[in-house]
Amino acid sequence: MPSIAPTKLTRTHDSRLRQMYRSAGWPCQDTVEIELLAAGLLERRLEPSGKEYLRVTEAGIARLAQALDRNRGAFDAHEALVQRVAEEMLAAGRIAWRGLSLLAKPGEDWLQLRPDVYSIRNTTVEDYVEPIVHEIKVRRADLLSDLKKPDKRAGYIALASECYYVLQEGIARPEEIPPECGVMIASDTRIEVARLAPKRPLRLGFASWMALAKAEPVRAVLEPAPRL
Repeated sequence: MPSIAPTKLTRTHDSRLRQMYRSAGWPCQDTVEIELLAAGLLERRLEPSGKEYLRVTEAGIARLAQALDRNRGAFDAHEALVQRVAEEMLAAGRIAWRGLSLLAKPGEDWLQLRPDVYSIRNTTVEDYVEPIVHEIKVRRADLLSDLKKPDKRAGYIALASECYYVLQEGIARPEEIPPECGVMIASDTRIEVARLAPKRPLRLGFASWMALAKAEPVRAVLEPAPRL
């Protein structure tokens, strides 16, 4: 009997495995389930009544733990880069917010958006505020998923004079990013502009000013004062 090459498991398989782990599941009899059974991550069980159900095996639990570690690592890397970008904005004399919830209306519908970093110039002249959105991506899969959302991108552009994608070095080329956005590349030691964002005149609406007033801006990390 010819041997069968093992199937390459994806995030879809991990998602189904998590669903099955939360509770015993009835067979779906689709290709994802077949591949999980063949990989030994799921097993079939019989109830006393004779009905068949699926349970996650020990190998499946180990696979879930590995996926959890990968996701936690990606989250930590994302949050670290978000903080670096926010601190860069502070160093440039701007006021910055992380995960700020803002309303935008790029078309007929309102959108609730949460840019990773939103900053404005530290000025008392409204016309000089020049808000900037920075969207941070450390994984290629997350970037490709985000690029399929033109409405979200249009919402960011409606909220800012400039919009940038900040990419972890190596996950994408600048030319893969739509031309309406600028590109920054982050290495372990520095963040460099790979392509400037188009600059548009913009005045913040009242709803945006209210959101800024209610939110806590990022604070600079102060070095401890030396002891006398």
